[in-house]
Amino acid sequence: MSASNPISITQLNRFVKSLLEGEEVLQSVFVRGEISNFTNHYKSGHLYFSLKDENAAIRAVMFSSAARRLRFMPKDGMQVIARGRVSLYEATGSYQFYAEDMMPDGLGALNLAFEQLRDKLQKEGLFAPERKKPIPRYPKKIAVITSETGAAVRDILEISARRWPLASILLRSALVQGEGAAADLAKALEEVNRDHTADVIIIGRGGGSLEDLFAFNEEIVARAVAKSDIPVISAVGHETDFTICDFVADLRAPTPSAAAELAVPDQNEEKARLSDLSFTLRSLLTNRVKQEEAQLSRLKSSHYLARPAAIVGEREMQVDRLSARFSQLASQRVSAESDRLAFMTGKMDALSPLKVLSRGYAIAQTEKEIVRSVSSLSAGDTLRLRFADGSAGCEVKELFLEET
Repeated sequence: MSASNPISITQLNRFVKSLLEGEEVLQSVFVRGEISNFTNHYKSGHLYFSLKDENAAIRAVMFSSAARRLRFMPKDGMQVIARGRVSLYEATGSYQFYAEDMMPDGLGALNLAFEQLRDKLQKEGLFAPERKKPIPRYPKKIAVITSETGAAVRDILEISARRWPLASILLRSALVQGEGAAADLAKALEEVNRDHTADVIIIGRGGGSLEDLFAFNEEIVARAVAKSDIPVISAVGHETDFTICDFVADLRAPTPSAAAELAVPDQNEEKARLSDLSFTLRSLLTNRVKQEEAQLSRLKSSHYLARPAAIVGEREMQVDRLSARFSQLASQRVSAESDRLAFMTGKMDALSPLKVLSRGYAIAQTEKEIVRSVSSLSAGDTLRLRFADGSAGCEVKELFLEET
């Protein structure tokens, strides 16, 4: 190669790329650094970022096939340990790191994923106490979502049958660990809700490592639990194990056995409670009967029931006295009103025009009205004179006015 025979940029980049990829140690190398300039291409699923320390930086990319395996979401400022290969991107001549796996530096990927999802769902309110549904006291049907071969299902079946045999158990077998477990658990929750086959759901499994339990920390399971119309009891692992499913569920049981105890009442306790209630009821009824008997005894020995005829006689005497009093008052009232009527009649009779006419007076009338003054008449007017025993017609011949 010389000035007379130059190579193209493509050839140069390709040559440098072959040198880098030909170096075996650079094809699987672990690097530690801080993430910066992080970009998540949601459509393609590729992750683009830089890895840096206090003195240097390198551009990095993680393709979607590798990014899908991550248990956590990288972000700027996060310290990580990444495994990958070093190569060159021919189109830009950029030397970069192609990450194939990545884990948080100092904190496990599963722990970080747990914390990230827990914080996210808590901010959304999925753990809020007010959204949790009550567990029915006497369930008729219980759906159990777990592995059909695990010890958890046997414990639940045995305890439920012993405590409350009236409840029927519906087992919906599901994967509880490994690839596809989270999706299968979410699907099982959706199916039980869709078919309305239970009054309460128990979802869980026996103990295991964080990796074994991680299906119950997946977002798809958490959202399926939160969406359930049927109350959900989460029973994952041992008493010290906590999962996202526990936080979202309506009730957390420390173990699958405890979940069975929380889901159904104890028939022996219920029988004892009924026996106590029955005893209390009998005692109350016995005391009430005794009280009523004592009251009846008091009534039977009372004055009224001992001599009923005398009581009736007393009441009759009271009626007679009241009747006599009423008659007396009525007579007095009638007499008073009669006297008043006679007085008013006499007064009206004295004021009667007929009474005046009987003493020799007469009433002069025209055709229209009574004559009250001589000044209202004229010579030649026709009058009607009314006497006590009849009337007479006359004609005015002459008018005489009296001097005052």
